[in-house]
Amino acid sequence: MTAPYVLALDEGTTNAKALAVAADGTVLAVGSAPVPVSYPQPGWVEQDAEDIWRAQSAAIAACLDGVEGAPEGIAISNQRESVVCWDARSGRALGPVLGWQDSRTAEFCDWLRSPEREFSVAATTGLSLDPMFSAPKMRYLLDRVGAAMPDDARHARIGTIDAWLVARLSGQDSYVIEAGNASRTLLMDLATLQWSEEMCALFGVPAARLPRIVASNADFGATAGLDVLPDGVPIVGVLGDSHAALFGHGCRTTSEGKATYGTGSSVMVPSGADRSVRPGVSTTLAWLTDRPMYGHEGNIVASGTAMDWTARLLGVAPGRALDELTAAVPDSAGVSLVPAFTGLGAPWWDRRAVGLVAGLTAATERGHLARAALESVAHQIADVVEALGAGDLTVLHADGGATASRLLMQTQADLLGRDVVVSANAEVSALGAALMGFTRLGWDLPAPEGGAGRRYRPALDEPARAAARSRWGQALARSRFAPPPPSPPAPPTCIWR
Repeated sequence: MTAPYVLALDEGTTNAKALAVAADGTVLAVGSAPVPVSYPQPGWVEQDAEDIWRAQSAAIAACLDGVEGAPEGIAISNQRESVVCWDARSGRALGPVLGWQDSRTAEFCDWLRSPEREFSVAATTGLSLDPMFSAPKMRYLLDRVGAAMPDDARHARIGTIDAWLVARLSGQDSYVIEAGNASRTLLMDLATLQWSEEMCALFGVPAARLPRIVASNADFGATAGLDVLPDGVPIVGVLGDSHAALFGHGCRTTSEGKATYGTGSSVMVPSGADRSVRPGVSTTLAWLTDRPMYGHEGNIVASGTAMDWTARLLGVAPGRALDELTAAVPDSAGVSLVPAFTGLGAPWWDRRAVGLVAGLTAATERGHLARAALESVAHQIADVVEALGAGDLTVLHADGGATASRLLMQTQADLLGRDVVVSANAEVSALGAALMGFTRLGWDLPAPEGGAGRRYRPALDEPARAAARSRWGQALARSRFAPPPPSPPAPPTCIWR
Protein backbone atom coordinates (compact mmCIF):
# COMPACT_ATOMS: atom_id res chain seq x y z
CA MET A 1 0.00 0.00 0.00
CA THR A 2 1.46 3.38 -1.06
CA ALA A 3 1.85 5.95 1.69
CA PRO A 4 -0.49 8.97 1.59
CA TYR A 5 0.68 11.45 -1.02
CA VAL A 6 -0.05 14.72 -2.75
CA LEU A 7 -0.15 14.81 -6.54
CA ALA A 8 1.91 17.83 -7.59
CA LEU A 9 1.33 19.13 -11.12
CA ASP A 10 4.06 21.27 -12.67
CA GLU A 11 2.84 22.91 -15.87
CA GLY A 12 5.89 24.56 -17.42
CA THR A 13 6.43 26.27 -20.74
CA THR A 14 7.72 23.22 -22.58
CA ASN A 15 6.92 20.31 -20.26
CA ALA A 16 4.06 19.14 -18.07
CA LYS A 17 5.03 17.02 -15.07
CA ALA A 18 3.27 15.19 -12.27
CA LEU A 19 4.89 14.02 -9.03
CA ALA A 20 3.51 11.88 -6.22
CA VAL A 21 5.01 13.41 -3.05
CA ALA A 22 4.73 11.54 0.27
CA ALA A 23 4.25 13.32 3.59
CA ASP A 24 7.99 13.14 4.36
CA GLY A 25 8.82 14.88 1.06
CA THR A 26 9.87 11.69 -0.74
CA VAL A 27 9.00 11.63 -4.44
CA LEU A 28 7.24 8.30 -5.04
CA ALA A 29 6.61 8.52 -8.77
CA VAL A 30 7.03 10.95 -11.66
CA GLY A 31 5.34 11.42 -15.03
CA SER A 32 6.02 13.96 -17.76
CA ALA A 33 5.03 14.93 -21.28
CA PRO A 34 6.25 17.66 -23.68
CA VAL A 35 4.18 20.75 -24.46
CA PRO A 36 4.54 22.25 -27.96
CA VAL A 37 5.28 25.96 -28.39
CA SER A 38 4.71 27.84 -31.66
CA TYR A 39 6.15 31.11 -32.96
CA PRO A 40 3.75 32.23 -35.74
CA GLN A 41 5.32 35.68 -36.15
CA PRO A 42 8.38 37.46 -34.76
CA GLY A 43 7.69 38.25 -31.13
CA TRP A 44 4.62 35.98 -30.98
CA VAL A 45 4.73 32.97 -28.65
CA GLU A 46 1.66 30.75 -28.56
CA GLN A 47 0.48 27.43 -27.19
CA ASP A 48 -2.67 25.39 -27.62
CA ALA A 49 -4.57 25.07 -24.34
CA GLU A 50 -5.71 21.59 -25.33
CA ASP A 51 -2.09 20.56 -25.91
CA ILE A 52 -1.32 21.72 -22.38
CA TRP A 53 -4.24 19.74 -20.96
CA ARG A 54 -3.38 16.62 -22.95
CA ALA A 55 0.23 16.80 -21.80
CA GLN A 56 -0.78 17.34 -18.18
CA SER A 57 -3.25 14.45 -18.35
CA ALA A 58 -0.58 12.16 -19.83
CA ALA A 59 1.85 13.17 -17.07
CA ILE A 60 -0.79 12.43 -14.42
CA ALA A 61 -1.56 9.01 -15.90
CA ALA A 62 2.14 8.08 -16.07
CA CYS A 63 2.71 9.19 -12.50
CA LEU A 64 -0.31 7.34 -11.09
CA ASP A 65 0.89 4.14 -12.75
CA GLY A 66 3.70 4.18 -10.18
CA VAL A 67 1.55 4.48 -7.04
CA GLU A 68 -1.46 2.83 -5.41
CA GLY A 69 -4.57 4.66 -4.36
CA ALA A 70 -5.83 8.18 -5.00
CA PRO A 71 -3.93 11.25 -3.84
CA GLU A 72 -4.94 13.06 -0.68
CA GLY A 73 -4.86 16.30 -2.59
CA ILE A 74 -3.61 18.05 -5.73
CA ALA A 75 -1.12 20.92 -5.85
CA ILE A 76 -0.22 23.02 -8.90
CA SER A 77 2.90 24.87 -10.00
CA ASN A 78 2.39 26.79 -13.23
CA GLN A 79 3.98 29.12 -15.76
CA ARG A 80 2.76 32.46 -14.56
CA GLU A 81 2.07 35.34 -16.95
CA SER A 82 0.72 33.23 -19.83
CA VAL A 83 -2.98 33.85 -20.53
CA VAL A 84 -5.84 31.71 -21.77
CA CYS A 85 -9.48 32.61 -22.53
CA TRP A 86 -12.05 29.82 -22.37
CA ASP A 87 -15.76 29.04 -22.48
CA ALA A 88 -17.24 28.62 -19.00
CA ARG A 89 -19.76 26.07 -20.30
CA SER A 90 -17.46 23.65 -22.08
CA GLY A 91 -13.97 24.59 -20.91
CA ARG A 92 -13.04 25.01 -24.58
CA ALA A 93 -10.29 27.53 -25.25
CA LEU A 94 -11.48 30.54 -27.24
CA GLY A 95 -8.10 31.30 -28.74
CA PRO A 96 -4.43 30.47 -28.32
CA VAL A 97 -2.56 30.64 -25.05
CA LEU A 98 -0.44 33.78 -25.24
CA GLY A 99 2.86 32.77 -23.67
CA TRP A 100 4.66 34.85 -21.10
CA GLN A 101 7.41 35.53 -23.66
CA ASP A 102 4.91 36.91 -26.19
CA SER A 103 5.55 40.56 -27.01
CA ARG A 104 2.80 41.33 -29.57
CA THR A 105 1.28 43.87 -27.17
CA ALA A 106 4.48 45.95 -26.98
CA GLU A 107 2.99 48.76 -29.09
CA PHE A 108 -0.10 48.86 -26.88
CA CYS A 109 2.14 49.15 -23.81
CA ASP A 110 4.10 51.91 -25.53
CA TRP A 111 0.87 53.78 -26.26
CA LEU A 112 -0.08 53.59 -22.57
CA ARG A 113 3.36 54.59 -21.39
CA SER A 114 3.95 57.90 -19.62
CA PRO A 115 5.97 58.77 -16.53
CA GLU A 116 2.78 59.20 -14.52
CA ARG A 117 1.27 55.92 -15.64
CA GLU A 118 4.50 53.97 -15.16
CA PHE A 119 4.73 55.32 -11.62
CA SER A 120 1.10 54.43 -10.90
CA VAL A 121 1.48 50.91 -12.33
CA ALA A 122 4.64 50.23 -10.32
CA ALA A 123 3.25 51.72 -7.10
CA THR A 124 0.03 49.69 -7.35
CA THR A 125 1.20 46.37 -8.79
CA GLY A 126 4.97 46.28 -8.18
CA LEU A 127 5.50 45.56 -11.89
CA SER A 128 6.78 47.32 -14.99
CA LEU A 129 4.50 48.30 -17.85
CA ASP A 130 5.71 45.48 -20.10
CA PRO A 131 4.05 43.02 -22.50
CA MET A 132 5.46 40.08 -20.54
CA PHE A 133 2.77 40.54 -17.91
CA SER A 134 -0.79 39.32 -18.31
CA ALA A 135 -3.06 42.37 -18.57
CA PRO A 136 -2.17 43.46 -22.14
CA LYS A 137 -2.53 39.85 -23.26
CA MET A 138 -5.95 39.65 -21.59
CA ARG A 139 -7.06 42.79 -23.39
CA TYR A 140 -5.83 41.39 -26.71
CA LEU A 141 -7.68 38.09 -26.31
CA LEU A 142 -10.92 39.62 -25.02
CA ASP A 143 -11.05 42.09 -27.90
CA ARG A 144 -10.66 39.30 -30.42
CA VAL A 145 -13.13 36.97 -28.77
CA GLY A 146 -15.67 39.76 -28.70
CA ALA A 147 -15.10 40.55 -32.38
CA ALA A 148 -15.03 37.00 -33.71
CA MET A 149 -17.38 35.19 -31.34
CA PRO A 150 -19.82 37.69 -29.76
CA ASP A 151 -22.14 34.95 -28.52
CA ASP A 152 -19.27 33.09 -26.83
CA ALA A 153 -17.93 36.31 -25.32
CA ARG A 154 -20.82 36.40 -22.84
CA HIS A 155 -19.56 33.12 -21.38
CA ALA A 156 -15.86 33.85 -21.67
CA ARG A 157 -13.53 33.39 -18.75
CA ILE A 158 -9.95 34.58 -18.73
CA GLY A 159 -7.00 33.94 -16.49
CA THR A 160 -3.52 32.61 -16.04
CA ILE A 161 -2.75 28.93 -16.47
CA ASP A 162 -3.48 28.09 -12.81
CA ALA A 163 -7.03 29.47 -13.10
CA TRP A 164 -7.64 27.46 -16.23
CA LEU A 165 -6.20 24.22 -14.80
CA VAL A 166 -8.28 24.55 -11.62
CA ALA A 167 -11.39 25.15 -13.72
CA ARG A 168 -10.60 22.13 -15.91
CA LEU A 169 -9.83 19.86 -12.94
CA SER A 170 -13.04 20.87 -11.16
CA GLY A 171 -15.34 20.48 -14.15
CA GLN A 172 -15.68 24.30 -14.42
CA ASP A 173 -16.99 24.47 -10.86
CA SER A 174 -14.14 26.73 -9.62
CA TYR A 175 -13.24 30.08 -11.14
CA VAL A 176 -10.40 31.34 -8.96
CA ILE A 177 -6.82 32.54 -9.29
CA GLU A 178 -4.07 32.11 -6.72
CA ALA A 179 -2.93 35.42 -5.24
CA GLY A 180 0.74 35.07 -6.27
CA ASN A 181 -0.27 34.42 -9.87
CA ALA A 182 -2.70 37.33 -9.70
CA SER A 183 0.19 39.57 -8.64
CA ARG A 184 1.83 38.91 -12.04
CA THR A 185 -1.08 40.24 -14.10
CA LEU A 186 -0.59 44.05 -13.70
CA LEU A 187 -4.12 44.10 -12.28
CA MET A 188 -3.78 43.24 -8.58
CA ASP A 189 -3.17 45.83 -5.89
CA LEU A 190 -0.26 44.58 -3.77
CA ALA A 191 -1.60 46.39 -0.70
CA THR A 192 -5.20 45.12 -0.76
CA LEU A 193 -4.50 41.81 -2.56
CA GLN A 194 -7.60 42.45 -4.69
CA TRP A 195 -8.18 43.53 -8.27
CA SER A 196 -7.40 47.21 -8.75
CA GLU A 197 -10.24 49.13 -10.39
CA GLU A 198 -7.71 51.70 -11.63
CA MET A 199 -5.51 49.09 -13.33
CA CYS A 200 -8.47 47.21 -14.80
CA ALA A 201 -9.71 50.48 -16.30
CA LEU A 202 -6.24 51.34 -17.62
CA PHE A 203 -5.87 48.05 -19.50
CA GLY A 204 -9.53 47.68 -20.47
CA VAL A 205 -10.04 44.39 -18.63
CA PRO A 206 -13.39 44.22 -16.79
CA ALA A 207 -12.77 43.29 -13.14
CA ALA A 208 -16.18 41.58 -12.98
CA ARG A 209 -14.98 39.04 -15.52
CA LEU A 210 -11.80 38.08 -13.69
CA PRO A 211 -11.50 35.05 -11.39
CA ARG A 212 -11.76 35.48 -7.62
CA ILE A 213 -8.38 35.91 -5.89
CA VAL A 214 -7.70 33.31 -3.19
CA ALA A 215 -4.81 32.31 -0.89
CA SER A 216 -2.11 29.89 -2.00
CA ASN A 217 -3.50 27.12 0.26
CA ALA A 218 -7.17 27.96 -0.16
CA ASP A 219 -10.01 25.58 -0.95
CA PHE A 220 -9.70 25.45 -4.74
CA GLY A 221 -12.47 22.92 -5.20
CA ALA A 222 -12.22 19.24 -6.10
CA THR A 223 -11.86 17.06 -9.17
CA ALA A 224 -14.96 16.26 -11.21
CA GLY A 225 -15.60 14.43 -14.46
CA LEU A 226 -12.00 13.47 -15.28
CA ASP A 227 -10.70 10.32 -16.94
CA VAL A 228 -7.35 10.37 -15.13
CA LEU A 229 -8.52 11.08 -11.56
CA PRO A 230 -11.53 10.09 -9.44
CA ASP A 231 -14.09 12.69 -8.42
CA GLY A 232 -13.68 14.47 -5.12
CA VAL A 233 -9.90 14.85 -4.83
CA PRO A 234 -9.36 18.31 -3.28
CA ILE A 235 -7.11 20.89 -4.91
CA VAL A 236 -5.12 22.05 -1.89
CA GLY A 237 -2.34 24.33 -3.07
CA VAL A 238 -1.32 26.51 -6.02
CA LEU A 239 1.83 28.54 -6.64
CA GLY A 240 3.42 30.18 -9.64
CA ASP A 241 6.47 28.17 -10.70
CA SER A 242 9.08 30.64 -9.49
CA HIS A 243 7.23 31.15 -6.21
CA ALA A 244 6.99 27.38 -5.78
CA ALA A 245 10.75 27.06 -6.30
CA LEU A 246 11.39 29.73 -3.64
CA PHE A 247 9.10 27.87 -1.22
CA GLY A 248 10.65 24.52 -2.09
CA HIS A 249 14.20 25.80 -1.48
CA GLY A 250 13.15 26.93 1.98
CA CYS A 251 14.10 30.56 1.29
CA ARG A 252 12.43 32.71 3.93
CA THR A 253 14.96 35.55 4.53
CA THR A 254 16.86 38.04 2.39
CA SER A 255 20.13 36.13 2.87
CA GLU A 256 18.99 33.33 0.55
CA GLY A 257 17.49 33.69 -2.90
CA LYS A 258 16.90 31.46 -5.87
CA ALA A 259 17.41 31.46 -9.60
CA THR A 260 15.42 29.20 -11.91
CA TYR A 261 17.15 28.26 -15.15
CA GLY A 262 14.40 27.37 -17.58
CA THR A 263 13.23 28.71 -20.92
CA GLY A 264 13.70 32.08 -19.27
CA SER A 265 14.95 32.75 -15.77
CA SER A 266 13.54 34.16 -12.57
CA VAL A 267 15.72 35.49 -9.78
CA MET A 268 13.83 36.04 -6.54
CA VAL A 269 14.66 37.03 -2.98
CA PRO A 270 11.98 36.95 -0.25
CA SER A 271 11.26 40.27 1.42
CA GLY A 272 8.72 39.41 4.12
CA ALA A 273 6.29 42.30 4.59
CA ASP A 274 8.43 44.67 2.48
CA ARG A 275 6.60 45.49 -0.76
CA SER A 276 8.70 48.51 -1.67
CA VAL A 277 9.35 49.19 -5.35
CA ARG A 278 12.89 48.91 -6.72
CA PRO A 279 13.98 50.20 -10.15
CA GLY A 280 14.37 47.56 -12.84
CA VAL A 281 12.93 44.65 -10.85
CA SER A 282 9.49 43.55 -9.76
CA THR A 283 7.86 43.41 -6.38
CA THR A 284 5.63 40.37 -6.30
CA LEU A 285 3.54 38.34 -3.90
CA ALA A 286 5.47 35.11 -3.46
CA TRP A 287 2.64 33.38 -1.58
CA LEU A 288 -0.31 34.08 0.65
CA THR A 289 -1.16 31.88 3.64
CA ASP A 290 -2.06 33.37 7.02
CA ARG A 291 -0.08 36.44 5.95
CA PRO A 292 1.53 37.59 2.72
CA MET A 293 5.14 36.84 1.82
CA TYR A 294 6.41 39.39 -0.68
CA GLY A 295 9.51 39.09 -2.81
CA HIS A 296 11.68 41.09 -5.15
CA GLU A 297 12.24 39.48 -8.52
CA GLY A 298 13.88 39.96 -11.87
CA ASN A 299 12.62 38.11 -14.94
CA ILE A 300 14.91 37.21 -17.83
CA VAL A 301 13.21 36.50 -21.13
CA ALA A 302 15.80 34.25 -22.76
CA SER A 303 18.19 31.96 -20.87
CA GLY A 304 17.51 28.33 -21.82
CA THR A 305 16.14 29.72 -25.07
CA ALA A 306 19.56 31.26 -25.76
CA MET A 307 21.28 27.93 -25.21
CA ASP A 308 18.81 26.08 -27.45
CA TRP A 309 19.14 28.72 -30.20
CA THR A 310 22.91 28.48 -30.11
CA ALA A 311 22.84 24.69 -30.23
CA ARG A 312 20.55 24.81 -33.25
CA LEU A 313 22.78 27.38 -34.95
CA LEU A 314 25.90 25.28 -34.35
CA GLY A 315 24.25 22.03 -35.37
CA VAL A 316 24.55 20.23 -32.04
CA ALA A 317 21.97 18.87 -29.63
CA PRO A 318 20.99 21.10 -26.71
CA GLY A 319 22.21 20.04 -23.30
CA ARG A 320 25.22 17.80 -22.95
CA ALA A 321 26.51 18.18 -26.53
CA LEU A 322 26.46 21.96 -26.26
CA ASP A 323 28.05 21.79 -22.82
CA GLU A 324 30.89 19.70 -24.21
CA LEU A 325 31.43 22.29 -26.91
CA THR A 326 31.67 25.09 -24.33
CA ALA A 327 34.15 23.07 -22.27
CA ALA A 328 36.44 22.65 -25.28
CA VAL A 329 37.66 26.26 -24.98
CA PRO A 330 38.97 28.08 -21.89
CA ASP A 331 36.84 31.18 -22.45
CA SER A 332 34.74 33.00 -25.06
CA ALA A 333 37.80 34.76 -26.56
CA GLY A 334 36.07 38.12 -26.27
CA VAL A 335 32.83 37.01 -27.95
CA SER A 336 29.58 38.21 -26.34
CA LEU A 337 26.06 37.01 -27.16
CA VAL A 338 23.07 39.11 -26.09
CA PRO A 339 19.93 36.94 -26.53
CA ALA A 340 17.44 39.80 -26.90
CA PHE A 341 15.28 37.77 -29.27
CA THR A 342 12.10 39.55 -28.12
CA GLY A 343 13.83 42.40 -26.33
CA LEU A 344 15.23 42.40 -22.81
CA GLY A 345 13.47 41.83 -19.51
CA ALA A 346 14.78 42.79 -16.08
CA PRO A 347 16.48 44.99 -15.18
CA TRP A 348 16.39 46.81 -18.55
CA TRP A 349 12.80 46.26 -19.74
CA ASP A 350 13.80 47.26 -23.26
CA ARG A 351 11.65 45.62 -25.91
CA ARG A 352 13.51 47.51 -28.67
CA ALA A 353 16.79 45.78 -27.80
CA VAL A 354 17.96 43.37 -30.48
CA GLY A 355 19.86 40.12 -30.27
CA LEU A 356 23.49 40.33 -31.31
CA VAL A 357 26.86 38.64 -31.29
CA ALA A 358 29.82 40.97 -30.65
CA GLY A 359 33.57 40.47 -30.65
CA LEU A 360 33.86 38.08 -33.59
CA THR A 361 37.27 37.70 -35.21
CA ALA A 362 38.79 35.39 -37.80
CA ALA A 363 40.00 33.26 -34.91
CA THR A 364 36.52 32.73 -33.45
CA GLU A 365 35.55 29.06 -33.16
CA ARG A 366 32.24 27.31 -32.57
CA GLY A 367 33.22 26.70 -28.97
CA HIS A 368 33.70 30.41 -28.37
CA LEU A 369 30.15 31.14 -29.53
CA ALA A 370 28.81 28.31 -27.37
CA ARG A 371 30.76 29.68 -24.43
CA ALA A 372 29.34 33.16 -25.07
CA ALA A 373 25.80 31.75 -24.97
CA LEU A 374 26.49 30.08 -21.65
CA GLU A 375 28.04 33.24 -20.24
CA SER A 376 25.04 35.30 -21.40
CA VAL A 377 22.82 33.34 -19.02
CA ALA A 378 25.14 33.93 -16.07
CA HIS A 379 25.60 37.62 -16.91
CA GLN A 380 21.85 38.21 -17.08
CA ILE A 381 21.41 36.59 -13.66
CA ALA A 382 24.21 38.78 -12.29
CA ASP A 383 22.53 41.89 -13.75
CA VAL A 384 19.35 41.06 -11.85
CA VAL A 385 21.12 40.30 -8.57
CA GLU A 386 22.84 43.69 -8.80
CA ALA A 387 19.52 45.41 -9.50
CA LEU A 388 17.90 43.64 -6.55
CA GLY A 389 20.40 45.37 -4.30
CA ALA A 390 20.70 42.09 -2.47
CA GLY A 391 23.62 43.14 -0.29
CA ASP A 392 22.98 40.54 2.37
CA LEU A 393 22.46 37.72 -0.13
CA THR A 394 25.04 35.06 0.68
CA VAL A 395 23.71 32.03 -1.22
CA LEU A 396 21.87 31.70 -4.50
CA HIS A 397 19.92 28.45 -4.82
CA ALA A 398 19.65 27.21 -8.38
CA ASP A 399 17.11 24.94 -10.05
CA GLY A 400 16.00 24.07 -13.55
CA GLY A 401 17.37 21.98 -16.39
CA ALA A 402 20.43 24.12 -17.17
CA THR A 403 21.83 23.55 -13.68
CA ALA A 404 23.10 20.22 -15.03
CA SER A 405 25.91 22.24 -16.61
CA ARG A 406 28.69 22.44 -14.05
CA LEU A 407 30.48 24.98 -16.20
CA LEU A 408 27.44 27.28 -16.17
CA MET A 409 27.04 27.00 -12.41
CA GLN A 410 30.73 27.70 -11.79
CA THR A 411 30.55 30.66 -14.19
CA GLN A 412 27.53 31.91 -12.27
CA ALA A 413 29.35 31.76 -8.93
CA ASP A 414 32.36 33.50 -10.50
CA LEU A 415 30.34 36.39 -11.94
CA LEU A 416 28.24 36.82 -8.79
CA GLY A 417 31.08 36.51 -6.31
CA ARG A 418 28.69 34.40 -4.21
CA ASP A 419 28.12 30.71 -3.55
CA VAL A 420 25.66 28.94 -5.85
CA VAL A 421 23.94 25.80 -4.52
CA VAL A 422 22.26 23.55 -7.06
CA SER A 423 19.13 21.84 -5.80
CA ALA A 424 19.47 18.15 -5.02
CA ASN A 425 15.87 17.79 -6.23
CA ALA A 426 15.45 18.39 -9.93
CA GLU A 427 11.72 19.09 -9.50
CA VAL A 428 11.88 21.76 -6.84
CA SER A 429 8.94 23.78 -8.25
CA ALA A 430 6.62 20.79 -8.09
CA LEU A 431 7.95 19.96 -4.64
CA GLY A 432 7.32 23.52 -3.48
CA ALA A 433 3.72 23.34 -4.68
CA ALA A 434 3.29 20.00 -2.88
CA LEU A 435 4.64 21.51 0.35
CA MET A 436 2.14 24.37 0.06
CA GLY A 437 -0.55 21.69 -0.26
CA PHE A 438 0.77 20.07 2.94
CA THR A 439 -0.10 23.27 4.83
CA ARG A 440 -3.73 22.91 3.71
CA LEU A 441 -3.88 19.24 4.70
CA GLY A 442 -2.32 19.91 8.09
CA TRP A 443 0.78 17.82 7.33
CA ASP A 444 4.10 18.79 8.89
CA LEU A 445 6.56 20.35 6.46
CA PRO A 446 9.76 18.32 6.03
CA ALA A 447 13.02 20.13 6.72
CA PRO A 448 13.92 22.44 3.83
CA GLU A 449 16.65 21.38 1.47
CA GLY A 450 18.83 24.28 2.65
CA GLY A 451 22.45 23.71 1.71
CA ALA A 452 21.89 20.27 0.25
CA GLY A 453 23.06 19.80 -3.29
CA ARG A 454 26.23 20.69 -5.14
CA ARG A 455 27.88 23.94 -3.99
CA TYR A 456 29.93 26.15 -6.32
CA ARG A 457 32.23 28.77 -4.80
CA PRO A 458 33.62 31.81 -6.64
CA ALA A 459 37.06 31.15 -8.19
CA LEU A 460 37.47 34.37 -10.20
CA ASP A 461 39.38 37.27 -8.69
CA GLU A 462 37.80 40.73 -8.59
CA PRO A 463 39.78 42.31 -11.49
CA ALA A 464 38.88 39.43 -13.81
CA ARG A 465 35.24 39.57 -12.69
CA ALA A 466 35.12 43.32 -13.31
CA ALA A 467 36.65 42.91 -16.78
CA ALA A 468 34.13 40.21 -17.75
CA ARG A 469 31.23 42.31 -16.51
CA SER A 470 32.54 45.34 -18.41
CA ARG A 471 32.65 43.40 -21.71
CA TRP A 472 29.11 42.25 -21.13
CA GLY A 473 27.99 45.81 -20.40
CA GLN A 474 29.48 47.00 -23.68
CA ALA A 475 27.62 44.29 -25.61
CA LEU A 476 24.38 45.23 -23.84
CA ALA A 477 24.84 48.86 -24.83
CA ARG A 478 25.17 47.84 -28.49
CA SER A 479 22.10 45.63 -28.21
CA ARG A 480 20.04 48.49 -26.83
CA PHE A 481 21.09 51.12 -29.35
CA ALA A 482 18.12 51.90 -31.55
CA PRO A 483 16.69 54.85 -33.45
CA PRO A 484 13.82 56.71 -31.82
CA PRO A 485 10.59 54.71 -32.05
CA PRO A 486 7.90 55.79 -34.48
CA SER A 487 4.88 57.64 -33.22
CA PRO A 488 2.74 55.23 -31.21
CA PRO A 489 -0.25 53.85 -33.06
CA ALA A 490 -3.83 54.59 -32.18
CA PRO A 491 -5.07 52.31 -29.41
CA PRO A 492 -6.95 49.23 -30.50
CA THR A 493 -10.69 49.48 -30.11
CA CYS A 494 -11.88 47.71 -26.99
CA ILE A 495 -14.77 45.79 -28.50
CA TRP A 496 -15.70 43.55 -25.61
CA ARG A 497 -16.86 44.60 -22.16
